[in-house]
Amino acid sequence: MKSIRVLAAAALLGALAGCSGAQGPATPSQSASDLTSADRGSVREGGTLRWAVDAVPASLDVYQPDATPDTALIAHALLPSLFRLDDRARPVADPDYLAGADAVGRTVTYRLNPKAVWSDGTPVTAADFSAQWAAQRGVHPGYAAIESVAPGADPHQVTVVFKHPYAEWQGLFSPLYPAAGMPRSAGPLTLQSLDAKGGRAVLVRNARWWGDPPKVDELDFLATTDRLDALGQGKVDVAALEGTVDHPPGAGSTDALDSSVQALRRAQTLPDITLHRAAAPAYTQLTFNGSRGPLADAAVRRAVAACVDRKKLVQAALTPLGLPAAPLGNHLLMTGQSGYQDDSAYLGATAKQLHLELNLLYPDGSATARRTADALVAQLAPQGVTVHPKAAAPDSFVHDQLAAGDWDLALFSWPATAFPATDERPLYAKPQPGPDGKPVAGLNYGGAGTDEIDRLFDRAAAEPDQARRTALLQQADAAIWELGHSVPLYQRPDLVAVRAGVAGAGAYGFGWPRYQDLGFRR
Repeated sequence: MKSIRVLAAAALLGALAGCSGAQGPATPSQSASDLTSADRGSVREGGTLRWAVDAVPASLDVYQPDATPDTALIAHALLPSLFRLDDRARPVADPDYLAGADAVGRTVTYRLNPKAVWSDGTPVTAADFSAQWAAQRGVHPGYAAIESVAPGADPHQVTVVFKHPYAEWQGLFSPLYPAAGMPRSAGPLTLQSLDAKGGRAVLVRNARWWGDPPKVDELDFLATTDRLDALGQGKVDVAALEGTVDHPPGAGSTDALDSSVQALRRAQTLPDITLHRAAAPAYTQLTFNGSRGPLADAAVRRAVAACVDRKKLVQAALTPLGLPAAPLGNHLLMTGQSGYQDDSAYLGATAKQLHLELNLLYPDGSATARRTADALVAQLAPQGVTVHPKAAAPDSFVHDQLAAGDWDLALFSWPATAFPATDERPLYAKPQPGPDGKPVAGLNYGGAGTDEIDRLFDRAAAEPDQARRTALLQQADAAIWELGHSVPLYQRPDLVAVRAGVAGAGAYGFGWPRYQDLGFRR
């Protein structure tokens, strides 16, 4: 779990683009997770589990700007995460690392598991917390909110004092890095080799691990381009396929739609392979450029948003793939998260004739984005809105296209988060004047924002009571709808192929594997 809002955002923006939605109450269309059984008693000892990744990272630092979801996947096998996320994306203390934690006012006291040690035998202590705070406080808002880190009443306690009440403190120090630096680890597995160029990371059992012993002898992460061939040829045992299905290998922009359907059909018919589905921690939305042209008027943005039939868009985007989906009615919480509710009624506008001409920016190569763009063009035309779609190369989509602001509508995806009060704020923060006096949008690419929305985020971030914090987030979401900032469309699917006999693997949703339970059934 990471409360790093922009971690892998650039990669996801290009890889996860698409659209969908519907008016009215939304219900979850996919389960929060879908895993093979992980009963440890039925899992044999030994074996090598092979896991497909896009690329093996040269660094396992999830805080680096070029970190990817694969970086976090591998790091979680090696490093402590004080809190894990349950099926509703709520943080739960991991007893392997944390005996308990208490927050009183601005002070959080962590009680570490006394058995927790790094792979060189050094205990996990306040020094590791302090080093991470020092490294990240200049770039990460959560760590910047910390006033001090110090040892507690005994060697297994850590006291963290914040400058002001910080409600989402559970998102920090997960993962926790050793003060002495990598490659030390403190997970059920340890790193034997990391070969970014060769595309292979090898993890083996950590001899100093104090928890349930890992079942596998070895876990290999393999950079795999054509995952369907690799699965069919028995070269990998676990492979996420959402990217393969949405961006079928070798398909050009003209045949991406048919190739996408064919890729899913092939995945479903591979021998000894089961396709697991869950709601992914990512969502697709349509952003309005509120910094120029007719959409600078909030009333016009709301009127265009009211013309968007989200139910038909989701059908156009995902039904051809046979994927269940429901419209997303909240900017800040996903359908499976605790406290989710559909706030789309706050849009308040009714569809009417507009007589507008707008361009639509979307990432090239994405089958769902292409289907959605086509459906949106057809859907808005009868309302007097002429839409000119423009596909942009995924590699340059963010920096050269989206950030440049030469667009009216933009279709792309964001990573979702378990800590929206902190992590989602930059997406909706009111742009502030830069050195030249011009507003700086930051991650709020649409440029629309208000002081009220900023204050609601700030109040939520400081509210320790979960129910009151959720209520403040709902108020912020309502204000975002009323502003006509963007239209959330749907939570993306998490599609993971798992070979028969593999235990503890599948589609994890907001969570990640319990690596000591992965293995092969007897």
